[in-house]
Order: sequence, then C-alpha cells, then structure tokens
Amino acid sequence: MGKTFRDYEPDQLLLMPPSLRDWLPEDHLAYFISDLVERLDLSEILDSYSEERGYPPYHPVMMTKLLLYGYAVGVRSSRKLQQGTREHVAFRVLCAGNEPDFRTIAAFRTRHLEALEGLFSQVLDVCAQAGLVKLGVVAIDGTKIKANASKHKAMSYGRMKKERRRLRAQIRKYLRECQQVDAEEDALYGADKLGDELPEELADAARRLQKIDEAMAALREEAASEAKAKGRPPKAPKDKAQRNFTDPDSRIMKAPDKSFVQAYNGQVAVDAESQVIVAKALLQQANDKNQLVPMVHETVDNVGLTPETVVADSGYWVGEQVERIEYYDIEPVVAPRKIRHREWRESAVLEGPMPEGLNTREKMEWKLKTEDGRRKMKQRWSSVEPVCGQIKHAMGFRQFSLRGHRKTNGEWTLVCTAHNILKLFRASVKLAELLPCGPPASPLPAICA
Repeated sequence: MGKTFRDYEPDQLLLMPPSLRDWLPEDHLAYFISDLVERLDLSEILDSYSEERGYPPYHPVMMTKLLLYGYAVGVRSSRKLQQGTREHVAFRVLCAGNEPDFRTIAAFRTRHLEALEGLFSQVLDVCAQAGLVKLGVVAIDGTKIKANASKHKAMSYGRMKKERRRLRAQIRKYLRECQQVDAEEDALYGADKLGDELPEELADAARRLQKIDEAMAALREEAASEAKAKGRPPKAPKDKAQRNFTDPDSRIMKAPDKSFVQAYNGQVAVDAESQVIVAKALLQQANDKNQLVPMVHETVDNVGLTPETVVADSGYWVGEQVERIEYYDIEPVVAPRKIRHREWRESAVLEGPMPEGLNTREKMEWKLKTEDGRRKMKQRWSSVEPVCGQIKHAMGFRQFSLRGHRKTNGEWTLVCTAHNILKLFRASVKLAELLPCGPPASPLPAICA
C-alpha cells in the first residue's frame, strides 16, 4: 500500500493573486502595529514632504511601521530591515511589497528622529486610555546601554597631554629630517626642485594631534561649564576625565558584571502594575544621583497625573530629593543604602508607629523594615527591573546604532515606544474601541474598519 501525503507542488502557479493579509494570523503583531500607526498623528512627518521632485519617496506611514515593528522585534540595523522586506513575511506585509534600500531607511530615521520621538507620548496616551497607566506605584531604574563606540577609542585628559607632547616631538623630528633632506637635494639638484607630499606617518601624526587638541578643548570647556554651574572659578579638567573619539558624548561606565563599557545610562519610570514606561531619559553620567525628581516631573508631564508612591534603589538616594518628593504629597520608597536579599530575609519586621525625632535617612531605614515598605520595594523588583530585562533580552537592545547624545536619545525613545506598543499588544487592547479611524493619511488603504 503506497504512502499518501498532502499535495506539494513548489512550481504550482496561482490562478488568483494572494492577499497579503492571508500570509499572517489575524492577531499578529505586524497587523497591530499597522493598525496603531494608521491611527497616530504623523502630520509632522507628512508635512515635511512639501516638494515634488525626482522619483517619489517611500510613504512615511509605511516607513514608520517598518521602524516600529523592527524595534519591537529586535531588528534595528537598516541593512537587516532591508533584508527583512525581502525575506520575512511580516516585514513584506507591512511594506506591501516595497523594498526600501538600507540607506533610505537610515536617512528616514535620522531625518525624522525628533518627530518619531513624539510618538512616545501618543502611544502612552493610548496606554492610559486602555487603563494600563494608573500611577499607584511608579518604579524607577537605570540600565547601561553600550554606545556605538569602543572603549579603546577613549583617552583620558592626562594621557592626552602625554600623547600630545609625544606627537609634537615626533612631528618636529620629521620636519627636521625633511629640512635636512631638502638641503641635501638643493645642493645636488638646485633650489627649484618640487617637494613631495608629507610622509604618510607625518600626516597621520598631524591628524591625531588635531583630534587630541579638539578633545582636550572639549574637556576644558566641560570642566569650565561644570565649575560655572557650581559657582566656582574655572579649572583644568582632571587627568582621569575621558573622551571617546568615535562618540564623544558617550562615557565609560561600569556594567552589572563589573566590567567597564563605553555606554549611556538609560533611565525608565514604569507603572508598577502594567510595566508601561511612563517616563524615560538618557544620561551621560554613570550614576543615578539627582534623577529622582526629574523622572517624577517627567512622569507628571507625560501622564497628567501624580503618582501615589515612587520606588527606587539606593542609586537614587539624595536626602534633599526625597524630601522634595514628600513635599509634592508623593510617598517616596527609596533605599538609602544597598540592601542585600539576605538582609531582607533575616531582618525582623517592624510594627507600630514610627518613632519621633528621626531624620530623613532614619525614617526611610525604618519604613523599609515595615511590612508595607518591604511590599512596595518588592514591586520595584517585579516591575522596572523586568522592563530593563525585556528591553535588553527580549527586544535585544544592548547597543545603540546611532552616535551622539541627541541621536541616541531619540533611539532610546523609539525603544521605549516599541516596548509600550508590545504592552498594548499583549494586553489584547482593541484599538477600534479607543481610537477613531480618521481619514487615511495617504493613498495607502487604511486598515481600520
């Protein structure tokens, strides 16, 4: 008895053209992002295309969908995105068969980075409408994201001074040798002989010296600005002050594994119940000091509500900032020092009213030993820490593609926007019930019903 299989004809021609919407399940993330983008306000991007010249550009709505879906699934490289439009079904469906070149994708992201940042607020509004933003407890944390630069391309101010002296001596040596050769050749061939170009090693030394001079000037300017902000007279940078030649805005920071990386410090504040990011920032300094109040301010500005409780680890402890949070009638739960898990397990739980006469630090120490304080601090472990993990591991965002603080801040905002879109998607939010489907923003057919 012969074996029976389902029909398999790789070369079978289709009588009717296939529909793109039949290629993926109806509840696929690609369709959700497409539906959401169709309902967002992209007028800032669309209005920037005022001239009609040359071949028509790819539609901004399609390009926005492509970028947001790429960031959501961990594909951020413009070359990988181009590859996706050719080889992966979800990207092909979103682009409706268009295949934008990687240069076009990179140029679109760079040109409209500021406008794309504005989508964070719009998506956060959708999260609020869906009931995912309640601000009972807001948890804050920071995570180090590698810069698009090697730490080996950084140099301290002290080393710059030594390298500058060495290079200047090297250049003087080459110049003396050139003068000696010129004098010898003038004696042999006459003074009108044409000279050759600078030796390659001399040109490289001169270029390196120029870069070091520029970096030293930038460090001096930073030191002067910092001194002025503190009301102090300007002084020379510390010898340990560093600057990276590839991405000067990035800094060397200590990673969780105790290694040192060239990085930025990504800040997030999340609604502890839903893990939706309600505020974000990208810092150039490694520590989280003095960021408690700014993150709370941005949360209030973004959502229009005041959180009941703000939770953060010991990296955010500054007594004056904790007191300011209390002044705003927000309960701060901020560890004044690093508390090991063993200490949480073995220390006794305090009960009864708080003793009088305690200062700010002592009050917080006492609060964190109560059942309520422990419960709220645990919400930080189960909310904002997993968000940082989801961004780095599930979404695969461990290193920036762009360089410079302005551009990396825009990319960080895109990542946070994509994270919130995933929260909407996994909460099975019905967009049609939250957002009206306005007129199509383009000749592309709107997918709203």
